[in-house]
Amino acid sequence: MTCAELLIRLLRDTYGVDTVFGIPGVHTIELYRGLEGGEASGIRHVTPRHEQGAGFMADGYARATGRPGVCFIITGPGLTNIATAMGQALADSIPMLVISSVNRRDTLGRGQGRLHELPSQQQLMAGLSRFSHTLLDPDGLPEVLARAFAMFEGGRPGPVHIEIPIDLFDAPVREPRSWHRAALARPAPAPAALEKAATWLAEAKRPLVLLGGGCVEAPQAARSLVEALDTPTVTTINAKGLLGLDHPLDLGANAALPAVRELAANADVVLAIGTELGETDYDVVFDGGFALTGRLIRVDIAPEQLASNQAADLALVADAGLTLEALALRFAAAPLQRHGAQRVQNAREALGLARDPAFAPYVPLFDTLREVLPEAILVGDSCATTYAANHLVSQPAPRRFFNASTGYGTLGYGLPAAMGASLGRPDLPVVALVGDGGIMFTLTELACAVEEGLPIVVLLWHNQGYEEIRRFMDDAGVPRLGVDIQAPDFQMLSAGFGCMSRRVGDPSALASAIRQRPASGPMLIEVDALAWNASVLDA
Repeated sequence: MTCAELLIRLLRDTYGVDTVFGIPGVHTIELYRGLEGGEASGIRHVTPRHEQGAGFMADGYARATGRPGVCFIITGPGLTNIATAMGQALADSIPMLVISSVNRRDTLGRGQGRLHELPSQQQLMAGLSRFSHTLLDPDGLPEVLARAFAMFEGGRPGPVHIEIPIDLFDAPVREPRSWHRAALARPAPAPAALEKAATWLAEAKRPLVLLGGGCVEAPQAARSLVEALDTPTVTTINAKGLLGLDHPLDLGANAALPAVRELAANADVVLAIGTELGETDYDVVFDGGFALTGRLIRVDIAPEQLASNQAADLALVADAGLTLEALALRFAAAPLQRHGAQRVQNAREALGLARDPAFAPYVPLFDTLREVLPEAILVGDSCATTYAANHLVSQPAPRRFFNASTGYGTLGYGLPAAMGASLGRPDLPVVALVGDGGIMFTLTELACAVEEGLPIVVLLWHNQGYEEIRRFMDDAGVPRLGVDIQAPDFQMLSAGFGCMSRRVGDPSALASAIRQRPASGPMLIEVDALAWNASVLDA
C-alpha cells in the first residue's frame, strides 16, 4: 500500500476517526484515494469553505465528543489559514490533528519559488501545536501517529501537526507490525501528596474548589467530591455543566465578580484541579483583583502548568479525573458539613446577575433557549450573548457549552465550531451564539452547513458593530473608530445560501422561530438587539 493509503487505514481502523475536515488541493489529492466511498469508506469528509473553518469545525467536534478533530490541509496557504484555529485549540487544550502536505523532500528549504512554498512550514506550526513533525521516512508514519494520539490521551492535549512531503504520498510502505492502539494509563496522584491534600481540606474552615476544563471526563467524581466537602465551587467556562444543572454548590464561571472574589480571598484552603488559573477565567475584568491568600492545592496533568499564574503550596502532577475519584472516595464515608450551599446562595444573591443592567436583557434569551431546547449544546463566538452566557447559563452536563471568548479569544469561531459539534453529536440540538461582527469572518460556512444538512440554530445578535470594543473605547476616552461597521442584509444572504432565516425582536418571537427550525438543515435567527432590549424593558 502507499503512505497515503496507510494513513487513512490507521486513522479509521486503529484510531477510530470517523470525520475529517479539509479542502482538497493539487498537493493532497492522494489523501482522498481511500475516501472516495464517502461515509461508506468509514470516514466522512466535510468540505468547509476556508481552512480556518476546517480548524474551528475540528475544534467544535473535539469539544463536543472528547475525540480529536482531524483536518487535511494543503501546503502553504492552507496552513496559514488554519493557524488561527490552531491557536484557539492550543490555548484551550483541545485535541486536533492537522495533517498537511509539504513540498518534495529534495526541494525543502531551498527557496525555489515552488507552488505553496514556505521557508519552513514546520517552524511556523511548531509555535501553534504541541509538536510539529515532518515525515521523511514513510515507514515512520505509524510511530508518529501513535505519538500524536499518546499526546491527546496521556498528556495535556492540543493541536498536533504532521506534514508529509508530496513525493511520499504514493510511496510504498511496509504493513505495520500491529494495527492495535496502545492503551495509555494516565498518572494517578502520589499517595503521600493525596493524603496531605485530604488533610488540608478536612481541616479547612473556609475551603473553595476551582474546577477547570481538565475535569470534564469525571463529572460524577466532581459532584461526589464537592458534595462531600460541602464547599462552594467555581466551574470555569470550559467546565460548565460539570456539576449538573443549577447545582447548589456551583458558583459558575463568575470568579471575576466581587462576591466570588470575596469567597476566594477569604478561603483558607483552595483546591484547583485541571485549570490553568488564567485571567480569562478568573480575571476577565483584567484588573488583577482575583487573589488567593489561603493554601493552594493544584492538580494538573502538565507539570509546567503547576508553576504558572498562581504558586501552589502543594502541587500534584496527576490526571484530574483520577484525583477527583481518589479524593471523593477519601471523604465518602464521612462527608463534611460546612453550610456550603448557603454560602453559594448568599454569593448568588450578592451577585444579582438577573438584576444587573449588563446581564438583564439576556436573561429572557437564555430562559427561552432552556425552555425550547433544554438539551442543546451552546457554542459561542466572541460576542455579547456569549459573554453574558458565561455568567448566566447552567448546563445539565459537560461538553455542552464552549466558546472562543477565553484564552486566545478569536472571532469567527461560533458558526463552524457549532457545525463540528453537530457532526460529532447529531443526537443533540446545537445553537451557535454569534454577533453581526464575528459571523462575517466565517459566514461562508453556512454553505457547508446547508450542504451537510446540519440542523444547527445560528442565533445572531445584531447590535450594529463591535459592541465590546465600543465600550472599551468609551471607557478609555478613545474616539470610536472602526467599530460601527456596515452590516449586510443577513436575511438575503441566508436565502442565497439556501438557509432558512427569521428576524426576531422579543422572546416569544424567538421561541416561535426556534420551533419552526428545519430538521435537516441550518436556521439563522437574527435578533434585533435594539428591539429586543426595548421589549425586555417594557416587560
